[in-house]
Formats: sequence, structure tokens, C-alpha cells
Amino acid sequence: MHLPPLSRLLIVLVLVTGGAAMAQPQRKLQSFEGEVMTQEQRDAARSKSKYNINAYGKDIPVKDEPFPWMALGLAGLVFVVVSPFAYRAYKSTTKEMAQAHVFGVSSTREGAEDEQA
Repeated sequence: MHLPPLSRLLIVLVLVTGGAAMAQPQRKLQSFEGEVMTQEQRDAARSKSKYNINAYGKDIPVKDEPFPWMALGLAGLVFVVVSPFAYRAYKSTTKEMAQAHVFGVSSTREGAEDEQA
């Protein structure tokens, strides 16, 4: 039986990597025993600040951002200006669809002439 070169290469790679994986020494996991803390040490650890670990944060003032009234007003103005045009486009589209009676089917003269021929 003659194997193609790619199959031979695949078999050799599987054997080599499998042998290397099996040759690794089996290591035992180390047991971990944490140090036992007294109640005073636990209370001291809990009382430490979790987020402010140095005094750098005390010097920086926190600046509150105001509500963006100008952006809200601009969005409202754009909505007021655009809404008449959107309403006009909606009404013309619904009128055209009502005249066609069926969505997606054209009832033009060209389509009627094609059906007659």
C-alpha cells in the first residue's frame, strides 16, 4: 500500500507530537494553604479603601458634566424642520400604494399591454 506524501507527513507529525506529549513528566499539584488571619487583621483589611489606594485622587476635583440642553434643542429643531417633509412623503407613498391595490405589483399601462399580447 502506497500512501501519498501528505498522509505520510501527517502520520509522522501525529506520532512525534503524541510521543513528546507522553514523555512529559507528570507533575503533582502543590497544595495551597493560606495563612490564617486573626480577627483584627481581617477587620483592618476590610477597612482599607478598595478604590483610592494613594492620595493622588484627593487632589483632583470631580467635575460634573451639565445636561446637554443645546444638543437636545438642536435635535428638536431638526425634528420640527424635517417632520413636514416626512409626512408629505408618507402621504404620497400611501396614496400610490392605495392606487396600485397590491403591494409590489405594478398596475401601469405597460404592464397591462404586456398581459394583453
